[in-house]
Amino acid sequence: MSAENQINLFDLSDSGAAVAAPKVDPDLIPTSATIPIPPGTYHSMEEMKAHCDRCFRCDLGHNRTHAVVGEGNVHAQIMLVGEGPGQTEDETGRPFVGRSGELLDKILASVKLTRERDVFICNVVKCRPPENRTPTTDEAEACKGYLLEQIRMIDPKIILLTGATALKGLLGIKQGITKVRGQWIERDGRFYMPIFHPAYLLRNPSREQGSPKWLMWQDIQAVRKKLDEIQNG
Repeated sequence: MSAENQINLFDLSDSGAAVAAPKVDPDLIPTSATIPIPPGTYHSMEEMKAHCDRCFRCDLGHNRTHAVVGEGNVHAQIMLVGEGPGQTEDETGRPFVGRSGELLDKILASVKLTRERDVFICNVVKCRPPENRTPTTDEAEACKGYLLEQIRMIDPKIILLTGATALKGLLGIKQGITKVRGQWIERDGRFYMPIFHPAYLLRNPSREQGSPKWLMWQDIQAVRKKLDEIQNG
């Protein structure tokens, strides 16, 4: 069952009369992707982490050291969604650490943002894919309910999508990041922007005009401007 279908199970907007949502035993959620994650299941990231640490909705759970739920300000107006944990993230239980994390912190700091104060960082999947490969569609779908719950709890105004997996998983856009990066996409009262993944920038170190790093600088400035507009009303 796709995550969209899971959510549609609880959409009463087209119903002429109130219909009770199907009751789901929360203890069954981590065991199978056929058990939906209804909106409102979690009240904190700690509750979600307890589930993710014992989750087997897909096969990634069999090889994890730690589920990587997320990190940052749970009241942030900016949320950054990556692809999946790498080896260092799996070992530490923290998202975007190592060289990619260091670069991300520098990118945020360049416009006076920090992950502790201004951003909540997470991934499409909470467990590391083998050899750091791209998560499969089934893996992303199995984990999507957790991500949707994070968005509901944090209620960010800006969501940055780092990489094609996040772009496809949340917006259904299958175009590559290079074609859509830096563009604002407004949906459901939120502003989404696809941006390059820090790992991609590490592989493309040039700072020449038009290079990935140069484009990232333009994008993060646009994010800062949008945040200021939202905060200043």
